Amino acid sequence: MKVLVTGGASGLGAAVADAVREAGGTPLVLDKSAPRNAHDFELVDLADGRAAEQAVRVLAERNGGLDAVVTAAGIDRCGTLEEVPADEWENVVRVNLFGTAAVIRAALPHLRNGRVVTVASTLGLKAVSDATAYCASKFGVVGFTRALAAETAGRVGVTLIVPGGMRTKFFDDRTEQYRPKDLDQLNPPDRVAAAIMFALTQPPGCEVRELVIAHAQEPSWP
Repeated sequence: MKVLVTGGASGLGAAVADAVREAGGTPLVLDKSAPRNAHDFELVDLADGRAAEQAVRVLAERNGGLDAVVTAAGIDRCGTLEEVPADEWENVVRVNLFGTAAVIRAALPHLRNGRVVTVASTLGLKAVSDATAYCASKFGVVGFTRALAAETAGRVGVTLIVPGGMRTKFFDDRTEQYRPKDLDQLNPPDRVAAAIMFALTQPPGCEVRELVIAHAQEPSWP
């Protein structure tokens, strides 16, 4: 199974790439940095949709097609709408939502009877203060994925993964007020990656449409 993974150099994306390899598959990584393991990859900034589309085509052609795509890349910029500079706010939406759409758009011709797994967030279902950019982008991923599932029904399997917070470097550059108070209330990314692998390995004709996966004490859900 050849699985294209965005954000595959770190965090959840890296955990998914490793899980694909451990299952005997071939992970193909898109990221701004090289993956830590010897996965095939293309360097790209997902904020540039056309560059992202080209990177997908390069990886697909180099590897003789794709079987699945997992859009695990994501960024954030905390703060009130008035505080966050407009270009930084819009970049969150470009990467999280437009980047997701661009990658899947380019991948679809290579995904006959394949699968797509998009990664939203509990904050794609629950809105909170000081996260307008992130919530807008992840609410968008939820709507995009549901529409995509309707559009490709019977041709491409589509799964929406809604994870809670994870123990990754995602929170490292935040100020103290926006960091999780207890890292023990976050799932390690390999557990979310295992849920994604479950979705990817369903038998033909069976699809996991949507899956929320969070630590039992997840503060952002329900």
